[in-house]
Amino acid sequence: MTIMGIPIRIHFSWLIIFGLITWSLSEFYFPQAAPDLPTASYWLKGVLAALLLLISVALHELAHSFVSLHYRIPITGITLFIFGGVSEMKGEPQTPRAELTIAMAGPLSSFLLSAIFFLLSAATEGQGMKALYAYVARLNLILGIFNLIPGFPMDGGRVLRSIIWRKKNDFLYATRKASGFGQKVALFFIFSGLLSVFAGFPGGIWMMLIGWFLFTAAQASYQQVSLQEALAGVRVRDVMVRDIVTISPSTTLAEAVDLFFLRYGYGGFPVFDDGRLLGMLTLKEVKDVPREDWQTLTVADVLVPHSKRWEISPESTVMQALEIMIAEDRGRLVVTENDRVAGLITRNGIAQYVQLMRR
Repeated sequence: MTIMGIPIRIHFSWLIIFGLITWSLSEFYFPQAAPDLPTASYWLKGVLAALLLLISVALHELAHSFVSLHYRIPITGITLFIFGGVSEMKGEPQTPRAELTIAMAGPLSSFLLSAIFFLLSAATEGQGMKALYAYVARLNLILGIFNLIPGFPMDGGRVLRSIIWRKKNDFLYATRKASGFGQKVALFFIFSGLLSVFAGFPGGIWMMLIGWFLFTAAQASYQQVSLQEALAGVRVRDVMVRDIVTISPSTTLAEAVDLFFLRYGYGGFPVFDDGRLLGMLTLKEVKDVPREDWQTLTVADVLVPHSKRWEISPESTVMQALEIMIAEDRGRLVVTENDRVAGLITRNGIAQYVQLMRR
């Protein structure tokens, strides 16, 4: 499904929440709130409530995305999963104000939805629908409040980052501080959940899962900003391999393994024919071929044909190269200058550069 040109994907883990909400409402909530309705009506309203929650989370993320597009930050997609949703921004806000506005858009939309469903509940006379609207109103209120917890990369954590960023005028410093605080918040959830479990409260398991999710997300954000800091101002020309080892398309796979992969230890080689780049041969293509066919099949039979999407200029930043590698799922890019192959840049080469700079 696509809205405003933004692909919306539903992670399989959402099915767990969908099933749990439908079951719990049908078996416990609606029979107590509207005891005179038939069982089928409880299950129908349980499914409807789960769908309304799904729509509410999608609208929460679309609010983030709409404001991001206003600030010219492209959105590659929205994924809805077990703990909520994620808007995949292709880039970071350029100012603390933009960060604050984007972060607050989601919770404000949840509060607005909560008010709408509260008014619908107040205006509805039927017990079943009244209970349904009241439940969705509470869920949206909880969703808005929960997202304002200052645990980066949640909305509240991004609000915190915008405040630190505005005060210190240092985006990397603000991200590092917000990520560190986010990890502390996550640990609080984990230990609180653990104590709740020992005290006999089953809800503690959810707290632990949420804490674990927040901790890994905050840690990933911290690692990302550390990488950005290490690669700030670094160009492709500073990291690329200039003396590349090429392989001929007529080489058999057995020869490629013995004379190239085992000899040089690289994960892939560009394939050239009379000075023309045909594509790339990596270990993945070799491993996909049965060993008994290595003597008969050649590099030309299994290489990945070259695409212009996998080229980059030596003057581009290394972060831009990484973004292309991630988006295209490639381990290496061809560096071209004046329509000529000038070298290669690889993920392993970038990782080695970062390790050397941190020593």
